[in-house]
Amino acid sequence: MRTRFSMMLAALWWGSLTGLFVVVPMLFLHLGSPAVAGAMAARLFSAQTWLSTACIMFMLLALNKRGDPAQISWGSGAMKPVVAGLLLALLVEFGVAPHIISARAGGGNLKFWHGLGSAMLLGQWLCAGITLWRLTRHTDSTG
Repeated sequence: MRTRFSMMLAALWWGSLTGLFVVVPMLFLHLGSPAVAGAMAARLFSAQTWLSTACIMFMLLALNKRGDPAQISWGSGAMKPVVAGLLLALLVEFGVAPHIISARAGGGNLKFWHGLGSAMLLGQWLCAGITLWRLTRHTDSTG
């Protein structure tokens, strides 16, 4: 039961990140101005951070049961993408996003900070995908 719950959380985490790759360009395509689209995209990215954090924390709680055959151990390397994804999400929200806002307002290096944030989002997407892949592989091998 906990493994299925964790798989659902990993799927939500990966799917919501995947959705951003579709939704954000659509905002810039269909909203009236880049400023309005950018503000809405910033809200979506912030919401994504909290969704990712919640999914990861519940996954960690669900999979941290000693003696459970479905437990994902630290030694197997399966937890590394989960923790890396959490760190990337929080770094984007609290490290990169404030620099994007100040660069946009004060004429700073917006291209650099936007590129860094995009790369970190892509990294988080890869972490979520690896986590989902490993959870489903683990379930396939246990029956």
